[in-house]
Amino acid sequence: MSDHHGHGAGVAVRPTRQELAGLCRTITEARWFALTVFGVIVANAALLGLETYSGLVADGQRWLRLAEHTCLAAFTVEIILRLAAHADRPRDFFRDPWNLFDLAVVLCAFLPVVRENTTVLRLLRLARVLRTARFLPQLRVVLVAIARSLPGALSFLLVGALLLYVYAMVGWVFFSRHDPEHYGSIGRAVLTLFLLMTLDGIGDAVQAGLEISRWSLLYYASYVLLASFVLVNVLIGVVITSLDEARELEKEPQLPGSPARSAPEDAQPLLERITAARRALDELERDLVQAATPRAREAGRMVPTPGEHP
Repeated sequence: MSDHHGHGAGVAVRPTRQELAGLCRTITEARWFALTVFGVIVANAALLGLETYSGLVADGQRWLRLAEHTCLAAFTVEIILRLAAHADRPRDFFRDPWNLFDLAVVLCAFLPVVRENTTVLRLLRLARVLRTARFLPQLRVVLVAIARSLPGALSFLLVGALLLYVYAMVGWVFFSRHDPEHYGSIGRAVLTLFLLMTLDGIGDAVQAGLEISRWSLLYYASYVLLASFVLVNVLIGVVITSLDEARELEKEPQLPGSPARSAPEDAQPLLERITAARRALDELERDLVQAATPRAREAGRMVPTPGEHP
């Protein structure tokens, strides 16, 4: 009896949670909801800009603070609705990095240490502006591409630092006496070559080097070839590759339970064939079960019961 009641209670709780998740999911996936949150994010960014004017802060400090609290309340309601939309599958909420970012940004605003530190609070409010990536797919792709290009960019920075150091040492050896302003130390030489990487002032540098030695032309030509062309093109290649990977990730299906993206046109015939094959298998299994049932009954009749003689 208790098992029956326990099972009934479990059945009564599940629909309530699913209904709550479905209702909140309908709200969070609505276009008006996305536009409203996007407008609040833009308003929050505008408030940050207004607070840089001391005159406006002095005159309307009360209204600015009220507007900030309103934005925080709106973000809090939004994150609660997004959490409730995953009430039937809470793990899926925490699998999405954007959900974790939104949750961290909102929760940190309620921490006592953050609320008392004006600088940290403003940086946290500035981080809310990055939440526009949730509503702008192209911006989200760019941010994901930048994140995926970080390992390749670190390798590029190591190679670039090694190249700068080698050429800076060579420049210090040859030009430190005649041009101490640019090559007087390893630090100045690195700074000079780093600025020359953008090809800004390369003409003046080559002209000054030719007055010292003709070999300076080979020095600057090889540096510009390696630093400005080879390394920069390698970095561009790394970023473009990461951008393509981010676009492919954006095209992949979403997490289980979330609204599925429309399948490509080329995949529609294949999906139809798979669906037809599944239906055929289901019908075949049903026919086999129906055919096996009479046989089992006949076999049961033929088996003698205990006490009967064959």
